[in-house]
Amino acid sequence: MEQFPILITAAFVLGLGVRFVGLPPLVGFLLAGFCMNAAGYSSTPELEHVADLGVTVLLFTIGLKLRVSSLLRPEVWAGATLQMALTVGLFCALFLVLPFGLFGGLSLSTAALIAFALSFSSTVFAVKVFEEQGQSRSLHARTAVGILIVQDVIAVIFLAASTGKVPSPWALALLALIPGRHLLKWLMERCGHGELLLLLGIMMTFAGSELFELVKLKGDLGALIFGMLVAGHPKAKEMASSLLSFKDLFLVGFFLSIGLRGIPSLPDLAIALFLVALVPIKVALYFGVLTRFRLRARTSAMAALGLAEYSEFGLIVGALGASMGWLSDQWLLIIAVAVAVTFVLASPLNAAAHRIYDHLRPWLIRFQTDKRVPDEQPVYVPAAEVLIFGMGRVGTGAYDAIASKLGGRVVGVDIDPDTVRRHVENGRDVVRGDPTDLDFCERVVHEGNLKRAMLALPNHRASLVAAAEIYPLKEKFGVIVTATAKHDDEVRELEENGVDAAFNLYAEAGQGYADFVSDKLD
Repeated sequence: MEQFPILITAAFVLGLGVRFVGLPPLVGFLLAGFCMNAAGYSSTPELEHVADLGVTVLLFTIGLKLRVSSLLRPEVWAGATLQMALTVGLFCALFLVLPFGLFGGLSLSTAALIAFALSFSSTVFAVKVFEEQGQSRSLHARTAVGILIVQDVIAVIFLAASTGKVPSPWALALLALIPGRHLLKWLMERCGHGELLLLLGIMMTFAGSELFELVKLKGDLGALIFGMLVAGHPKAKEMASSLLSFKDLFLVGFFLSIGLRGIPSLPDLAIALFLVALVPIKVALYFGVLTRFRLRARTSAMAALGLAEYSEFGLIVGALGASMGWLSDQWLLIIAVAVAVTFVLASPLNAAAHRIYDHLRPWLIRFQTDKRVPDEQPVYVPAAEVLIFGMGRVGTGAYDAIASKLGGRVVGVDIDPDTVRRHVENGRDVVRGDPTDLDFCERVVHEGNLKRAMLALPNHRASLVAAAEIYPLKEKFGVIVTATAKHDDEVRELEENGVDAAFNLYAEAGQGYADFVSDKLD
């Protein structure tokens, strides 16, 4: 335990350092493990226990977000399994025929395990990228996240099966958890929004783990199942958010423990870079599979670029393989380095994803199928004079104010199907679409009446991308583009990038409040 303060300090310093250059902190945690190993430190049972807790909490939070209905789309469950099967088969065959380094004499089982570990993409990284870009509700983001959840479930099944234990006959009693979920949901209702909800989440995490261990099933599977039991509850998202800091803290121990296993040699680094060079094959497989499921080239490409990295779950699979004697610690270190490097490269790649697609678009659209899924059909707004992109509170307020004057000549656009459905039920003319999608702008079918495009998006980066993608409408039809912002520098940046006028929500809200008070006092 006396090593803990030093290890945590090293993790913080290097995590902060990589954050300054725009990389995920977990890259710094891996580097901290390597550096501390070079300084003579090694992993401890306490640290390994913390690492196990991190994985357990991670799986519970995944279960909280696991809505089976969202995974039933063919492009999600079939796309994920087909892509993993193709990746494992291709990578395994490649590893077996390579004659140099550690690849020479590699057994089929070891090659398959390495390929399996590399077939995962990072849930943590992809979700972070989509949220930063304001794309988390877009079709390509939801498809990518659905694929990642299917991959996580496959990983949990592998972890559960890898122990080789024969479940106890008492395992059948776990079926009582299905009606028992109502008790868990009742407890969630009574816990409010504070520390009790957090404690309930921690209790369910470890209760699920221990309960499954008692009947000789993998505890991690129990944590996932308990999360799934309450996934549909309105407070499930809040519980997941409250557990986020605990999960991240415990996972620091996991990444440190990987780095503390040893220092990669130069030949190991060379093999890791070779594995990194294989990532474009994964991206191509994602793109090819998704286009076969009738998604547009743009949706498929953006989802594939968001999945263009190896995964922390690959490390979990590799760590299990090392603990079971199926994989050497040397290979685990190589996989860890490859994961870290792909994170380094994927950050700028995803920041430029829209530009990359726009540049390659003439070539990529050749791979589209003639038929489209319903979400990708043309959007008809024939009488619209005003399009409002983003139907949150600001967009809804703007819609109601303008609709009182223009009637049916204003149309709202939002990327979230639930938001669209709610507005339609309330009598508003709202369609589904993504303003950051160049192809969407081309799919907008109107009669030349369009005069205004109002961006009411919650994310500044998304507003900048949307302004660029809407530019063809501005050029062709003389559409005036406006946007909302939260700071003066964002207003300037939007106006420098083609927006005709930007509205500072905070400044104007204060002015509006002052005017309201003045009117009341007068």
